[in-house]
Parts: sequence; C-alpha cells; structure tokens
Amino acid sequence: MPLISFDLDGTLVTDEFTQMVWHRGMPELYAEQYRCDFEHAQALLFREYNKIGDAALEWYDIRFWFRFFNLRSSWRSLLAKFIQHIKTYPEVHEVLDQLSRRYQLMITSNAAREFLNMEIEAAGIAAYFKHIVSATSDFQHVKKDREFYQKLCRRLNIDSADLIHVGDHYRFDYLVPCELGIKSFFLDRKCGHAGPFMVGDLEEFSCRLE
Repeated sequence: MPLISFDLDGTLVTDEFTQMVWHRGMPELYAEQYRCDFEHAQALLFREYNKIGDAALEWYDIRFWFRFFNLRSSWRSLLAKFIQHIKTYPEVHEVLDQLSRRYQLMITSNAAREFLNMEIEAAGIAAYFKHIVSATSDFQHVKKDREFYQKLCRRLNIDSADLIHVGDHYRFDYLVPCELGIKSFFLDRKCGHAGPFMVGDLEEFSCRLE
C-alpha cells in the first residue's frame, strides 16, 4: 500500500497554537519574570529567534529556549495554556478519512515531540497515522537537506520513489524531497504558486493523487 507523508503545522493544523506559544506566551513569561513591558520582551525574543533561524534544531526546542532565557516557569504549563488554539484546517478530517482507506499515512514534521504529540492528540487525528515522526526529536535533523529524507526512507525500509509527501514549506517539504525522487507537493494555502505539484488545500492534493 502506498505511503503518504504529511507535514503538520500549516498543513494539517493551523499555526495558531505555535504562534500563541512563541509570539505571545513566551514574551509574556519573559516580561513578567524580568519586569519589562510585553512589546520589549517580544522584540527581544524575536531577535533571538531570528539569530537561530528555522534551519537549526534549537529553533524548535522549547526546552532550549527556556534555558536560554533562564525562564523559571514550566514549558509544559505554557503549552497546556494554549491547547484550545490547536485546530485543524476545515478539510483535514474528511481528506484523512478518505485517504486512509487507500494509503498508509504518516506525519513527518520538524515540530519537536513536545508539540507534536499534544497537537495530534488535541486535533483528534492520531488514529489516521501509521507512523508519526519528529525530524528534530527522532532524527536530530531539520527537513532542510536530503540526509533526513534518506534516513527516513531507510528506517521505513522503502525506496524514495514509493513515498509521497505534502507540506507547506517550499524548501523543506517540496524542493528537498524532490531531489531524492520523492513525489512531493507544495501546499500553498495562499495560492501564490501554480503548477502540477502545487496545491491550495488538502482536498486538491487528494484529487491530484487520482
């Protein structure tokens, strides 16, 4: 049975939860602990986030950032505080239900396990997936180069040509896996791209598989 790999944030679930954690919750904790205003704390944290960048493992590691800023609060409590902001896109459950009858499904995400497990459970989508992979936690890789996807295929004991992948990061989810012969789709919900492997939502992705 063919295997389809889905990115998580921006593909299956909206980025509302992660935005609330990193852009609101973390600055609030910093501002409270160091007695500064929220805007100052937010600007400082954004500056440090951007120094690291999304190609680095640390970018995704909330434990790293709590240590970096010497925050005394609990990262677990921070995630739990915003759990109500975990939401799937409107078409997700129907598409997953349909595709799971014809394909094996998996999640391949850069999200650390701390986020990944909570998001999947709260979104109610865990039962659809045979494999759930955190690139950063399970492989100590970011999906930025071919090495990650090579290791993934070896672990799954499949050829790259037998894997289909879809995600919303043009480089991590489309260009890089394409280099290995993985049939990849770029999910652009803002519809800024057009082409045979560009889709506007997962319903369109499902149709492209026919």
